[in-house]
Amino acid sequence: MKAIWNDEVIAESDDTVIVEGNHYFPLSSVNKSLLKPSDKTTGCPWKGTANYYTLDVNGVENLDAAWYYAKPKDAAKQIEGRVAFWRGVKVVS
Repeated sequence: MKAIWNDEVIAESDDTVIVEGNHYFPLSSVNKSLLKPSDKTTGCPWKGTANYYTLDVNGVENLDAAWYYAKPKDAAKQIEGRVAFWRGVKVVS
């Protein structure tokens, strides 16, 4: 699977975990130079607190377009250390 935005591959892995239709990529498969930490957080009753990254690709930002659960609840342990994408990021095989 590949996560692509602004003509750049953000992440690539054959080891994604699908939860609620979203592919969670291992953090090791993500080009971390394209990620900027965000202050945004949201809560999920069964996964826990999500933290976000803003993508910065070729001088263009996509605010809060990646998210992860630093300390997921027990029901979501399979996504610990993984990142998912939205806001126009295409996930393709």
